[in-house]
Amino acid sequence: MIDLHGFGAQLLAGTAVTLQLTLAALILGLILGLLGATAKLSQSTPLRWLGDGYSTLVRGLPEFLVVLSFYFGASQALMAIASKFGYNEYIDVSAFAAGTAALGFIFGAYASELFRGSIIAIPRGQAEAARALGMSTRQTFFRITLPQVWRIALPGLGNLFMILMKDTALVSVVGLEELMRVTAFAVGRTKEPFTFYLAAAVIYLILTSVASYGLRRLEKRASLGIRELAQ
Repeated sequence: MIDLHGFGAQLLAGTAVTLQLTLAALILGLILGLLGATAKLSQSTPLRWLGDGYSTLVRGLPEFLVVLSFYFGASQALMAIASKFGYNEYIDVSAFAAGTAALGFIFGAYASELFRGSIIAIPRGQAEAARALGMSTRQTFFRITLPQVWRIALPGLGNLFMILMKDTALVSVVGLEELMRVTAFAVGRTKEPFTFYLAAAVIYLILTSVASYGLRRLEKRASLGIRELAQ
């Protein structure tokens, strides 16, 4: 057994924060990804430029820089907006909120490419048939297109989710008490880096293994009807 010198509870608390941050960023990233993909496929030129610029910007910047920009820039941006309404007090943005926004922003940029490719992969005839049956564009998207997009994009989204879970360690630099920051604190107190970094590695491996199993189950379930039709 690894002797954690009483830091076991703190490591578990840090793991819980890591999971909360991952799920919050995932939800935001999925929303941004769908919006980005819709913009990329829009008939409006400005929207296409906006969607392409979003993914190009994120892919061209280090993720560490994005996290720092959101943490230090969010307060200034909110204060600038609030000052327009006569509010001049300092606005402090929590590390969790900034981390969620930054990681969700990054995830959404990559997810937008996956969603765009998934939408293109769906035969146009299905949308035309839906409109022939009297469905609106909105109904067609939510009833015909979106369910199939999830199935097609799920493997790629699974890979992005695994990366997202590990990228939560970047938020430790802005003070969030997630797994890596708690681990670094324990190392500083005990002077046993190998012990605690090994413990953190084991925890990350457990989390990613459970996530990988869950994703395989989701992919199998999403493809169940397709496999039955193929048979």
